Amino acid sequence: MSIDSVFVHKMWDDHELSKMVDGGIPFPMLSDAGGKVGTAFGVYDDNAGVETRGRFIIDPDGVVQGFEVLTPPVGRNVGESLRQIQAFQLVRESKGTQATPSGWRPGKLVLNPGPDLVGNVWKVWKTNMAFD
Repeated sequence: MSIDSVFVHKMWDDHELSKMVDGGIPFPMLSDAGGKVGTAFGVYDDNAGVETRGRFIIDPDGVVQGFEVLTPPVGRNVGESLRQIQAFQLVRESKGTQATPSGWRPGKLVLNPGPDLVGNVWKVWKTNMAFD
């Protein structure tokens, strides 16, 4: 979503995104003309009429679970966004009985929060996670 019109989004998809992602992006881009949504999330600059780039992960209950706001010169990492969405989905499906450590990826070890884990996360992480 951006303050750009749906026509600008179409041109961007046709001339840029479709060259980076086969067939273009697989979801609709929404227009926030006037910046109402951006204002609600604190990323719309009313004086300049622009929005700061941001990503918000909102769960099915409408609760913001994660967000990242960056100034325009710094690009976002779509892979990291997808990883975080997968992690939030796993935690939600487990009803909070599982947690994902830093850098977790699907199929990797999860944490089981509880008294035995307190002070021992580093052991689990060092033994099973490391940087891969």
